[in-house]
Amino acid sequence: VNIRTDLFKHLQKLSLNFYDRQQVGRLMSRVVSDVEQIQQVMTGGIIGSLADVLSLAGIILVMFSMDWKLSIVSLSVVPALVILAFFWQKRARVAFLAVRSAISVVNGTLQENVSGVRVVQNMNRETENMGIFESINRSHLEANLKASRLSAGMFPSVEIIVGLSTALVVTFGGWLVIGGSMGVGTLVAFGLFVQRFFDPIRNLTMQYTELQRAMASGVRIFDLFDTNPSIYDSKGAKSINNIKGNVSFEDVSFNYTEDVNVLNKINIDVREGETIALVGPTGAGKTTFVSLIARFYDVNKGRITIDGIDIREIKMEALSSQTGIVLQEPFLFTGSIEENIKFGNPVATKEQIVLAAKTAGIHELISEMPDGYETHIQERGSNLSMGHQQLISIARAVVANPRLLILDEATANIDTKTETLIQHSLNQLLSTRTSFVIAHRLSTIREADRIVVFEDGKISGLGTHQDLLKSSKKYRDLHSMSYLTDTSNTIT
Repeated sequence: VNIRTDLFKHLQKLSLNFYDRQQVGRLMSRVVSDVEQIQQVMTGGIIGSLADVLSLAGIILVMFSMDWKLSIVSLSVVPALVILAFFWQKRARVAFLAVRSAISVVNGTLQENVSGVRVVQNMNRETENMGIFESINRSHLEANLKASRLSAGMFPSVEIIVGLSTALVVTFGGWLVIGGSMGVGTLVAFGLFVQRFFDPIRNLTMQYTELQRAMASGVRIFDLFDTNPSIYDSKGAKSINNIKGNVSFEDVSFNYTEDVNVLNKINIDVREGETIALVGPTGAGKTTFVSLIARFYDVNKGRITIDGIDIREIKMEALSSQTGIVLQEPFLFTGSIEENIKFGNPVATKEQIVLAAKTAGIHELISEMPDGYETHIQERGSNLSMGHQQLISIARAVVANPRLLILDEATANIDTKTETLIQHSLNQLLSTRTSFVIAHRLSTIREADRIVVFEDGKISGLGTHQDLLKSSKKYRDLHSMSYLTDTSNTIT
């Protein structure tokens, strides 16, 4: 339980670039299956192994008290057992690691297909995906069979060594009996003790196999524990409880991979309470820009300051508690609507929750539901429309009352009528804090204080809507396309 809890705590601290490279199902396999493997050894194997060791020690003492010479002869095979275990362990560790890795791939593929089942069924990919999964599952089976063969091969080897020990005892003991230095009864009794001696050995061999499985799981778990966050508090980081909201980008460059710059020498000063709209084609760097403000990633060159302080010198907890983000694809947690709205502010009162819902334009819909704010949200909000999920996400950001607010295509999944209803409320919300709004619908950014036009990771235009219509060809093109796709965005 403690290991699983510590893993969960550790995963919460890891940076986003770690999750960019990992499948959720594989992480789940480490947290659930690998920890369970260790738990089985710790709860059952340790106690049994301790009892076997004590039993083994007692039998050895009795054997030496009966005849020390015959005891040495019978134990002469123990080095062979040790050598066998040494060579077996090296191969078994690789095999059991392969098993754990294979089940991770199975879990990752299963999770991916279950999460994307709508796309799978829509694209008629059931047969193809079944073939892919069968191949992956076959690899898992083969890894298990290889590990099982290794485990099965260990036991006959032990039995051969047991037989060899018995043969040595009978041969040497028979010679002692013939010589008259040992009685037949003593030899028979000693032979029985030799058999009793190897019973704990057999049990320990079985436990050793399980221990190797647990060690393979342990390697994967500690590998996860050894992964350090790439984004962390620097020494002397400050806890700023009242961010005003002055944000500056000073010659900022950033890339996810070394050979491709996503942002290149960005310079902009944003004043407290200003609403900045970000527009540009897909892949121009808009989402990366706001991700750097939230410090999901650190800049490669230059620096970002908030109220004149380098963002890397502000404690992450202080920054995240005063930054609200509404993403293009909303994510709701299983629970009630009320619990989701107050997710970023657990101590929010009912009045604050209702006010936030009204601001987002979702209050009336919630009130019409049979259970109101106690309505249960299914996994990923599947019992709500995408637009309603987004409105709840907006309410969640409102109730958190952040000083910095980021809306990343927040109204992309809301129809034009609903968008019009909440636009006034959003304008009131944005006016009280520094806000960054990414939008393709120009209707959502007409009233922005300034609009930043991104193109190929650079700022190609900066100004008000009217200014950019005159000075920026790229913005005029975007405006024209917006006009063609949505007549509500007609602006003169």
